[in-house]
Amino acid sequence: MDASTPPGDFQKEIGVSKESELKSGAIRTAQDAPSTPLPLQDGIEVQDLNHILPIDGSSEKNRSNFRIWAIMIALCLSLFIAALDQTIVATAIPTISADLHSATGYTWIGGAYLLANAAASPIWAKLSDIWGRKLILLVAVAWFAASSIVCAKASSMRMLIAGRALQGTAGGGLTQLCNITISDVFSVRTRSLFLAFLEFVWAVAGGIGPILGGVFSELANWRWCFWINLPISGITFILLFFFLDVHNPRTKVWDGLKAIDWFGSLTIIGLVLMLLLGLDFGGVVFPWSSPTVICLIVFGALMSVFFVFSEKRLAKYPLMPLALFRHKSNTAALVVTFLHGMVFIACEYYLPLYFQSVHESSPLHSGLLIIPISISEAVVGIICGVLIHRTGRYQEIIWFGLIFLTVGNGLYITFGVGTPIAHIIGFELIQGIGAGCIFEAPLIALHAKVAQDDTATATATCGFIRNMATACSIVIGGAIFQNGMASRRSDFRAAGLPANLTEAFAGGDAAANVWLIADIQDQEQELAVKGAYADSLRTLWILTTCLSGVALVVSVFIKGWHLGTEHTETRTGLKEKVKEALPLPALGTTNAGAREAGNSSV
Repeated sequence: MDASTPPGDFQKEIGVSKESELKSGAIRTAQDAPSTPLPLQDGIEVQDLNHILPIDGSSEKNRSNFRIWAIMIALCLSLFIAALDQTIVATAIPTISADLHSATGYTWIGGAYLLANAAASPIWAKLSDIWGRKLILLVAVAWFAASSIVCAKASSMRMLIAGRALQGTAGGGLTQLCNITISDVFSVRTRSLFLAFLEFVWAVAGGIGPILGGVFSELANWRWCFWINLPISGITFILLFFFLDVHNPRTKVWDGLKAIDWFGSLTIIGLVLMLLLGLDFGGVVFPWSSPTVICLIVFGALMSVFFVFSEKRLAKYPLMPLALFRHKSNTAALVVTFLHGMVFIACEYYLPLYFQSVHESSPLHSGLLIIPISISEAVVGIICGVLIHRTGRYQEIIWFGLIFLTVGNGLYITFGVGTPIAHIIGFELIQGIGAGCIFEAPLIALHAKVAQDDTATATATCGFIRNMATACSIVIGGAIFQNGMASRRSDFRAAGLPANLTEAFAGGDAAANVWLIADIQDQEQELAVKGAYADSLRTLWILTTCLSGVALVVSVFIKGWHLGTEHTETRTGLKEKVKEALPLPALGTTNAGAREAGNSSV
């Protein structure tokens, strides 16, 4: 909705009541409101305006520094376990496959988590709009802990993948609600600094995940990849319970259930499941021309049509209001978010496979070798957060980051059998610097162009798109790699590789069978296999380089907006937006204090 949209066209949203600071100091009170109910367009009446009108002149609740940092520690721990479980299995998967006596499902140990994460994230955000951030955060933490127990106790690959899907469902909630809560508590200018802390935690968790996975696999038991979540979840739950003091709407259960966008939720889950399953099966489990693959992709596309129709025509409280996409700057920021998600997770997830196959690194060593990415992402993320907080500029950071991301991934294309480790580390640093710049800057650009009431929805949409990107990246990356290995079957035979090893490396479980490389005695055969792994992954690096370049072009359309220090702290619940009497900012207008400052500068 444009800024020019008349008040009568407001779309009803969840979470409209708020506390607001007005720069002019003019505070409207409940006494100014009419005593009779205000009729809305569809006949619904609002009996009480107390929760919609600004109630005081403070921009942010008067929290002590101790409480603020207790909340931040809780949010950082929540994000830590969600991010950790995206990568902790990357180095442990061969060990897990051997222990569970199943080489199948390599991709889906990671993919199930990311797929469920993507499908569930917008639903968690809307649930928090209905029942409040604190309650839903506590539910997500408890859910994550319970599903971690399922994974740790898994006795089969199917049970583990089911547990990972449950983990991913909860992880989607943790990831979204941490960002949303910070957006609720701090102004758009201030939150860039606190979001940088979350980015730091995300990068650290993503970096040490493969290391911990390797340590547990080699020195203890892979099940500790999941047991480790329990004490962290317990500490997080306690801190959130006692210190998170955001608004509690006390929505009745039945009223909340009626407000959920059920059709939209089902269609978005169907869209994610069918589309990603089709991409995963294609060329690996079934030929791309098979009815199974075609039906999954076609029906996944149909689900996207149904979802758009639901959000536009049916949903009273849509999961993803389409008005968010009407401004090209918002759309560009979301496209950059998607492409960045595709690129960064592919590097962190598939580089350990390169190290374990081509360089015969152990799970622990392969985890250590991607530390340069995590360190550079974490340090650069903090620096960018401080820069945005101090200057209010984010466009240049996005451009700078995407240039480095493109160059870094382009250098990955040179990775082969004889590439020195020193060169690899240098290339990782370049890629990590680029990736670190892009985690939060597009989200800040999005926040600057939406009203505070719509910040949660915008954050959830951004998170959903990033989660979809990471899930697609894992699945598509796995398909590219497996298809590449399958195409080298004739090369393996020409090198004289035994039939059983040829099938192990050219079949659908090549990634899980890297440990078999150590059994090859003939040097020519070993080089043929290692070269096949490097070449198959090179195709993936070419794709990530192209995606980074496209993101750089798209980023030109992200406009610079002034980032205000004024703040509206959202109060959640099922209150309706009031028409005409209270012309609050509509979705698509600038956030508090945010205004356009030129086409390409702030």
